[in-house]
Amino acid sequence: MFSLDQIPDLPLDLWVGGKPVPAADGGRFDVLDPATGGSIAAVANGTVEDAIAAIDAADAAAEAWAATAPRERAEVLRRAFELMQARSAELAALISLENGKALSDAKGEVAYAAEFFRWYAEEAVRAEGSVMTAPSGANRILVVRQPVGIAVLVTPWNFPAAMATRKIGPALAAGCTVVLKPASDTPLTALLMAKILEDAGVPAGVVNVVPSRSSGTVVSVMLHDPRVRKLSFTGSTEVGRLLLREAADQVVNCSMELGGNAPFLVLEDADLDAAVEGAMVAKMRNAGEACTAANRFYVHESVAEEFSRRLAERMAALRVGPGIAEDTQVGPLVNVEAVDKVAELVATAVADGARVVTGGTRPEREGFYFDPTVLLDVPTGSGILAEEIFGPVAPIVTFTDEAEAVRMANATEFGLVSYVYTRDLARGLRVSEALDSGMVGLNRGIVSDPAAPFGGTKQSGIGREGGHEGMLDYTESKYIATSW
Repeated sequence: MFSLDQIPDLPLDLWVGGKPVPAADGGRFDVLDPATGGSIAAVANGTVEDAIAAIDAADAAAEAWAATAPRERAEVLRRAFELMQARSAELAALISLENGKALSDAKGEVAYAAEFFRWYAEEAVRAEGSVMTAPSGANRILVVRQPVGIAVLVTPWNFPAAMATRKIGPALAAGCTVVLKPASDTPLTALLMAKILEDAGVPAGVVNVVPSRSSGTVVSVMLHDPRVRKLSFTGSTEVGRLLLREAADQVVNCSMELGGNAPFLVLEDADLDAAVEGAMVAKMRNAGEACTAANRFYVHESVAEEFSRRLAERMAALRVGPGIAEDTQVGPLVNVEAVDKVAELVATAVADGARVVTGGTRPEREGFYFDPTVLLDVPTGSGILAEEIFGPVAPIVTFTDEAEAVRMANATEFGLVSYVYTRDLARGLRVSEALDSGMVGLNRGIVSDPAAPFGGTKQSGIGREGGHEGMLDYTESKYIATSW
């Protein structure tokens, strides 16, 4: 059985200025194993003073890092990618231990997370500018890209490695220094990432990590420090709104990857084998604890019974257990509050008239578990369709025509990702264009890729992560007017 003793270089203090340091007041908080509810470690609990110290360290390193040659920054990121690959087994085990996700999902996350370092190692040398003659002919217009400055990165608990690398990679490639505030449920992965980056050659102060139970206070003081010029946040829309208000005081540049309510459309001409396979990926990756998780299934009435039967058979066959166990397919949810929310949403849907095809209950065992669940005949006004479930529950609504499906899919304040299944490519592209979301999986149950721009419309966020756009979000365009 895996234990933290197998990672002797794992920091349990804050990471500031290139080394582990205790919290200013000596405080610590427990990190829990979702499979048992028991403590697995106690990490330093960052304070306001620690947050300012981290900004001091980032500020001290900023000028030199911005001046570092792009190729040198690229080589550091490349080494970080290689070290993550070399340590993939222990990283995956650590993620499973503190997050609860199945080890197979954790291994997939580590591979995905490492790719951001490789992608931005390649992008670091491609922050191109432009030169042109002004339309009047009076001068030249030069545009150069410069680092935006010190970046505060706030990451969630559901992908503790990937959400960190998706922000750190482009920030470092662009020449920014950073302070990472990881979710307090999963700080261990972020702290190990700091050590890996140091081993890769990241200079002291370029990457700082401040775990804290006082997240709001700690992030607020950093956003009100005039040296901070960038906020990148991944989390709920509710918290994102609060942070945007905070960032407005210093007019901080913001990238926000917020909540989702992903519709999964199965049209009457869909390949049901492919649709069920895609649904299992879109719904059950990370036990449904993903902003990209399929949240609402809109299935044509002619295939709804067959689709729900097949999906329920697959869901019921999943092995539920501790994430760290090799044969587990569905681990526990991250904490008891998450289980309570999922149970309440299911109970409300059933009270509204939904029919449980499989699951619907908490298993009688220690830890934070909920059985994989399929609900059929969910009324269109049910509350479960309006909220991110963030759990292993698939509510199915039937529709009669394509226009109705698109209308229901778009009837939400969110617009992160949508999924469409149809055998007709032209139809699929037409529906994809009609869906109001930043990403669409057309006959695919997964869309995330380090080389692609990840982000949403409406209240699902601002800006894009990944792809070439992801690095440009950490730069400012400077226009220079000159003549020669």
